[in-house]
Amino acid sequence: MRDLTALPDLRLALLQGPLVWHDVSANLDYFEGLLADLERVDLVLLPEMFNTGFSMDSATLSEPQMGITTQWLLEQAQRLNAVVCGSLIIKVAEGDYRNRLLWARPDGSLAYYDKRHLFRMAGEHQHFTAGEKQLQVELKGWRIRPLICYDLRFPVWSRDAENTDLLFYVASWPAARRMAWNRLLPARAIENLCYVAAVNRTGTDQHGYAYSGDSQVLDFMGETLLNAGDQNGAFYVTLQAKKLAEFKQRFPAYLDADRFHW
Repeated sequence: MRDLTALPDLRLALLQGPLVWHDVSANLDYFEGLLADLERVDLVLLPEMFNTGFSMDSATLSEPQMGITTQWLLEQAQRLNAVVCGSLIIKVAEGDYRNRLLWARPDGSLAYYDKRHLFRMAGEHQHFTAGEKQLQVELKGWRIRPLICYDLRFPVWSRDAENTDLLFYVASWPAARRMAWNRLLPARAIENLCYVAAVNRTGTDQHGYAYSGDSQVLDFMGETLLNAGDQNGAFYVTLQAKKLAEFKQRFPAYLDADRFHW
């Protein structure tokens, strides 16, 4: 097992706010305003489809991998000297659109994760191609796995208690299912013995669906470190590797976990 006690603390910012339907410029301006006054952090999380709202109009709203929103993410990452991420609609090929989370690094490089579980109740599976691969990235030695919204409901896809220090979700999770959001997130933290962060939007979309926010961060026991409620803005938390290491040493439940392959 790695010596987690040697890792530095990790500082996160979760940006929560309303999204303007199908208006990339307005949404980027909104988040840029929040980022302008951001405190020093290592990782910035933005909601699912933060530049357009959660839309099924994939053909019209999609951007190429290095389109305007990707360039914006990279510019913010370089300016802040932090990783900045959120998901947007990416066109891979004609008829192949992905709900893709981009992990934008300050050095100009990118990693990405394509949403695996597409929300069929909104028809997402009819307008997007599902991802097939997990992504694990490292930041300051921390092993981090990003997932997207509906993925939260699927514990097998979320599971990797031995190798994950931070699991995070970017989402557009409606207020109507707020209870599920607030119950599933602690469960993922507890079963993975890791920190969990989740960022959601607020406001109301074009279809009249309300979003309650509840962006939050939980520790490895499912205890709340941060909950933004329904407020808009940038919310901060510092994760301590030493506490995670001490808990895993005292309670190494991952050693008794069932083995499987995704």
